[in-house]
Amino acid sequence: MTATFPRSARVRTGADYKRVFEHARRTAEPLLSLHLYAQGTTPRLGLAVSRKVDKRAVGRNRIKRALRDEFRRLRSELPPGDYVVVARAGAARAASGELRAALVRSLARAGALPASATTGTMPAVATSLFSHSSTTSKPAATAG
Repeated sequence: MTATFPRSARVRTGADYKRVFEHARRTAEPLLSLHLYAQGTTPRLGLAVSRKVDKRAVGRNRIKRALRDEFRRLRSELPPGDYVVVARAGAARAASGELRAALVRSLARAGALPASATTGTMPAVATSLFSHSSTTSKPAATAG
């Protein structure tokens, strides 16, 4: 895939948005929520940035531009499906880098991207929308 953003890479019709909102899996961040409907042939992006997020069109367009650019960069790594991003009120005050990072975190949480390498002390938990087999074991209780 190229880095362009053709019409075929966009969720465009009201019926497509309706289908995604009715059937998709949702993950949320303080700046945005991601609705992922894992069906289709290529990854497609839909954006919803209302006037409640920012009254000025220039602010709404800035948010959409940052999210669209990050999706374009990641598109070749994503599994097929419709990805609809709904911006929240905090997105108006966020820098473009914060919006991009929030999108990447949401995609990883939804299982569309591999989890990023963490430097913390807890092991990474792999949850995927595309594979629902998860086994957990409880640690043995120790005396003392």
